[in-house]
Amino acid sequence: MKVVLAGAFGNLGAEILKALCAGGHEVIAADLKETAVEGTEGKYTFAQIDATNPETLKGLCEGAEVVITTMGLTGASTRFTSYDIDYKGNMNLYEECKRAGVKKFNYVSVISCDEPGAEKVPMLHAKYLVEEELKKGEMDWIIYRPTGYFYDIAKVFKPYVDKGEMQLLKGYGGVKANVVDCPALAAFIVAHMNDENVSYNVGGKETYTYEEMAAMCFEAAGKPLAIKWAPIWLFGILANLPKIKKAGKHDIILFSKWTLSHDLVGDTITGEESFAEYIKSYFGKENN
Repeated sequence: MKVVLAGAFGNLGAEILKALCAGGHEVIAADLKETAVEGTEGKYTFAQIDATNPETLKGLCEGAEVVITTMGLTGASTRFTSYDIDYKGNMNLYEECKRAGVKKFNYVSVISCDEPGAEKVPMLHAKYLVEEELKKGEMDWIIYRPTGYFYDIAKVFKPYVDKGEMQLLKGYGGVKANVVDCPALAAFIVAHMNDENVSYNVGGKETYTYEEMAAMCFEAAGKPLAIKWAPIWLFGILANLPKIKKAGKHDIILFSKWTLSHDLVGDTITGEESFAEYIKSYFGKENN
């Protein structure tokens, strides 16, 4: 089967690329730039695209039956917003899919983007807008809403562990999530890429509060747990500081505020991987 994978060389995209290549599919791996992904050498065709420029998407989806997109803004940017990438970029791809006669459009969104208040968080709202457009369109759609990823928690918590003090929101210590391992989510996406008009809230098999996650990280690093409880309103002030906005970090802070104050628990469980064991391995290596 011919599959176009947009955002093929991000963390999740690379795992989907591995799964598609292992399954013997004809893969067009599309992204701003190509990077090496172990086990996929010579098994796909690279297409350089800039989803904000529809001209670069022309012909990309010819002959493809399925398109999978992981495209989205995941870090600070002074050039683009979530609406530029997550919404407009993915809708540009969607229009090219329609022109080429693609049958299935697979979109990686995020859990809770349709909850009240999420419209004030650009990194959520932009994805919600895409979901709504897909549901109104004529093409079959599959939406995956992950709760978060193992590596994201480790990456976000690491600077705090290094510093010796974790910062969480006062009054929200019991907020929980069942984050999922990227390879497991990738396998789930490839297994379900031919489904029809369905959304999956996807999480891992273990559910923890953020306080419990912090404790795991500090213990694995061999450090005593220290938590600084910050008032939720502080994040709103930080997000609107001129220097934060200038650095393109406004949206990230609002997204962090949301994730630390809302349960993110998916009811579709995938993967046998243990988050607790992942954390032990990740921070244990840092100690060695």
